[in-house]
Amino acid sequence: MTEQLYKKHEAWSGRFDEPVSELVQRYTASVDFDRRLWRHDIQGSLAHAEMLNHVGILSADDLAAIRAGMEKIVHEIESGQFEWQLALEDVHLNIEARLTALAGDAGKRLHTGRSRNDQVATDIRLWLRDEIDRIVGLLGKLQLALVDVAEKNTDTILPGFTHLQVAQPVVFGHHLLAYVEMFARDAERMLDVRKRVNRLPLGAAALAGTSFPIDRERVARTLGFDAVARNSLDAVSDRDFAIEFSAAASLVMVHISRLSEELIIWMSPRVGFIDLADRFCTGSSIMPQKKNPDVPELARGKTGRVVGHLMGLVTLMKGQPLAYNKDNQEDKEPLFDIADTLVDTLTIFADMAAGIRVKPEAMRAAALQGYATATDLADYLVKRGLPFRDAHEAVARAVKACVERGCDLSDLSVEELRAFSALVGDDAKAVLTLEGSVAARDHVGGTAPNQVRAQVAAARARLGG
Repeated sequence: MTEQLYKKHEAWSGRFDEPVSELVQRYTASVDFDRRLWRHDIQGSLAHAEMLNHVGILSADDLAAIRAGMEKIVHEIESGQFEWQLALEDVHLNIEARLTALAGDAGKRLHTGRSRNDQVATDIRLWLRDEIDRIVGLLGKLQLALVDVAEKNTDTILPGFTHLQVAQPVVFGHHLLAYVEMFARDAERMLDVRKRVNRLPLGAAALAGTSFPIDRERVARTLGFDAVARNSLDAVSDRDFAIEFSAAASLVMVHISRLSEELIIWMSPRVGFIDLADRFCTGSSIMPQKKNPDVPELARGKTGRVVGHLMGLVTLMKGQPLAYNKDNQEDKEPLFDIADTLVDTLTIFADMAAGIRVKPEAMRAAALQGYATATDLADYLVKRGLPFRDAHEAVARAVKACVERGCDLSDLSVEELRAFSALVGDDAKAVLTLEGSVAARDHVGGTAPNQVRAQVAAARARLGG
């Protein structure tokens, strides 16, 4: 039994007099979750093998045997025939053991000039680079879905809020474009993180580099890395890129959560601004009338999960001395979960956003409550020469009178408005309409419908849709 176990652990067992216990095997193994890196592990190994052949360390026959063996392994994994062994700890040793069984000594020579330390660091970066590209694409799809709805609602007026109190009228398209801006920044952050992900650790070996005449720049070019990690100690122990990605992902989820909160509020029968397609909602086991916005609610909850993983990764790294430590095995599960959560959430939200059904009548009715055009009247008085603070006071008194009478500012006659300021003219009533209010914000970034249409066009040009 001991000989069999040692044979499975040829990568390191020669130093030891007894095998690890079954409990320790289960405790320290990562193959159950890091096997998802198999494609990137093989990709990095083939680039490493090609480089070893180029510098004269690996023969052409050995390289051919490694390539043929890896091709066989790819087929086995894709078809579900590959036997993953817990005793082999991780994805790297599982693939290496199978390669050795297929290619003989050539498989054993593959690990020349590298360590599992720089190997796993390379695999993670290759995997994360692909995930970032995928996420950026999904962010673009979500933005375009929001742009589509915004374009249909450049004249749909609803109340804008501060402190969840009616503030000023805005158009719904303008409101949705605010989220387009948030997700655009998220995409920028992801692409910025990608620059630091895309640096090659391979060649750092365990921590000090290798005595073999390797060509790291060649491997970097083969794998599409922008540069090589400049310090071997840092190359194997750095997880800043994982933390940066987690922070960027947390911000994406914060923005998703803010949008979710609004969708939930807007869908409430007490508000009734929108409806979501049935496929994103569920009913109640006891109340037959219910239509619950489960997807936005769950996304709001998953935000805490992603932010929690960020905190876990920061804490994981805070006490580690250089260089690699086994602690870093704990980076993968939260990182995988963050990426999976983000991909699923963005995919669902792009579909859900595209199907938002707007209820403009309810939005307009709400905008007529809460004296949303009070600021417009104050601005009107300022334009006629009254200092803003005096205009603010005059309109505040007018609002107070309307509250006492149970009417809106637009219900007051010009003569009644003139009681609060002699500067009120016959044209004052025009500024108290919802359409007049939004149209007046006619500048870059404003809620005037023509400005919103221009922003929609700019967003489409930027996103290519």
